[in-house]
Amino acid sequence: MEDVQALLSEGVRKALQKLAAERGVAEEALPQVELERPKREGQGDWATNAAMKSSKAFGARPRDLAEELAARIPVGDEGYVEKVEVAGPGFINFFLNRRWMGSVLDRVLREGDSYGKSDIGRGRKVQVEFVSANPTGPLHIGHGRGAAVGDVTAAILEHTGWQVEREYLINDAGLQMDILGRSTQARYFELLGKPEQAPFPEDGYKGDYIYDIAREIIDAEGERFLAEPLEESMPWFRQYAEDVILAGIRDDLRAFGVTFDVWFSEKSLYRNGRDAARETVDLLKEKDYAYAADGAEWFGATRFGDEKDRVLIRSNGAPTYFVSDMAYHKDKYDRGFDMVINVWGADHHGYVPRMKAGVEALGRSPEDLQILLIQFVSLLRGGEQVPMSTRAGQFVTLRDVVEEVGRDATRYFFLMRRSNSHLDFDLDLAKSTSSDNPVYYVQYAHARIQSVFAAAEAAGREIPEAGRLDVAVLDSREEQNLVRRLDVFGEELEKAARDLEPHRLVYYLHQLACDFHAFYNAHRVLGEERSVEASRLLLLQAVRVVLRNALNLLGVTAPDSM
Repeated sequence: MEDVQALLSEGVRKALQKLAAERGVAEEALPQVELERPKREGQGDWATNAAMKSSKAFGARPRDLAEELAARIPVGDEGYVEKVEVAGPGFINFFLNRRWMGSVLDRVLREGDSYGKSDIGRGRKVQVEFVSANPTGPLHIGHGRGAAVGDVTAAILEHTGWQVEREYLINDAGLQMDILGRSTQARYFELLGKPEQAPFPEDGYKGDYIYDIAREIIDAEGERFLAEPLEESMPWFRQYAEDVILAGIRDDLRAFGVTFDVWFSEKSLYRNGRDAARETVDLLKEKDYAYAADGAEWFGATRFGDEKDRVLIRSNGAPTYFVSDMAYHKDKYDRGFDMVINVWGADHHGYVPRMKAGVEALGRSPEDLQILLIQFVSLLRGGEQVPMSTRAGQFVTLRDVVEEVGRDATRYFFLMRRSNSHLDFDLDLAKSTSSDNPVYYVQYAHARIQSVFAAAEAAGREIPEAGRLDVAVLDSREEQNLVRRLDVFGEELEKAARDLEPHRLVYYLHQLACDFHAFYNAHRVLGEERSVEASRLLLLQAVRVVLRNALNLLGVTAPDSM
């Protein structure tokens, strides 16, 4: 199929070359022709600023040059251009004809599930690491938002030509795991009536889930740990609690539609005599990026734009979290990834320059590390905010929300705003079956299309093939708006991939649903004159394809009825 954008670019390029030859302007002085979608309705389907970029070479006013170029661009039935207009200081706007509409619908129907795919990733390897919650408690709604953002970002990158690997970092090597073990041990002793033998740690995990784990241990092991020294049994409690919590995290993510290719244990960086932190420090020393001062070892982060140098190894010999993170990222790049994407909570924003500096010191471009920050989520019920306090162990889990409003609504709502913007999650709205509910509104568009095809089948109508399309009868504004929206699907996906903005896909789906409902409310499909009916059925087939493709990327179902 012909690429309309390429044909328009070629038409402008030839017009520039022809005018340059007439005026004695060197061809190498001509700019590269670029096209963009006009931002306002009524400004055409495509626009170029080629005249504005060429005016200096021609020694002409941009508007005058645009008029001359527009006069040299072919318009007529043989091509896709219905008319050309000059606007503003020198933009050239193109209005496409219905032959172009036919080419769009033909492409959608022919490519089907593959429509919207591209190869901007060119097969490069990218790792998306997301969620990575410490296995010290169940996933809360903040983790859920990160899971949705990471999973859909990965799906969009796959759809646009990247080779993607999803990874969950299990933070199982730090102090927090010891606190988990002591918290579980203390609850075990408390439930057995011996709280004084194992006091609850001041910074321990207070959630009810710790009691649940302690009860499991009592059921399985009885009172045998009461007679053992605390320091000897604590590692057992730590490992047991970690295993239970991690199994719960896996189950919750699976129910949320999220699976990982790799579950990476932080402890693996230190197994079999390996000390990845020490290796990283030694590498930085070899590069002259690390130095000793005040009994500690430091990274010269200011050499890479950070606000101050950073401690790698403390004066007591203990590695910092930062050097462990550097070691982990070195391991990632050693595995052959061209780009690494981390999905972090917004409270890590100050950590980003430090990690960018670390990656650059390891010999990579800072652009090889991309960070998506996930802002806080507030839950609303009855118009009131649901109180939560992670420190006090009072929080709403991801499982709670999925069980209350369903997986589709939960995923969709988490993706409705930019990830770095605060999100109000209205539980009542997410459960409602009205057009006010954004996910219901989009899914209802698909269900409406399915109902049309079910009615057509019940009436004995033969579903037309693409060759039956008569673009001449698709002359309403609503039909043309639908085709325009279908046409930009691939462009929106490429923007979402380049900018790592999965919310763009949600915005697009809402606009597509708006365009469809406007068409559906204004026009009949079945019962019209045969060529009109057939062409509108083909239009709805194309809309159904794109709705399914987009919903599938979001991990949201496309229901047949609602």
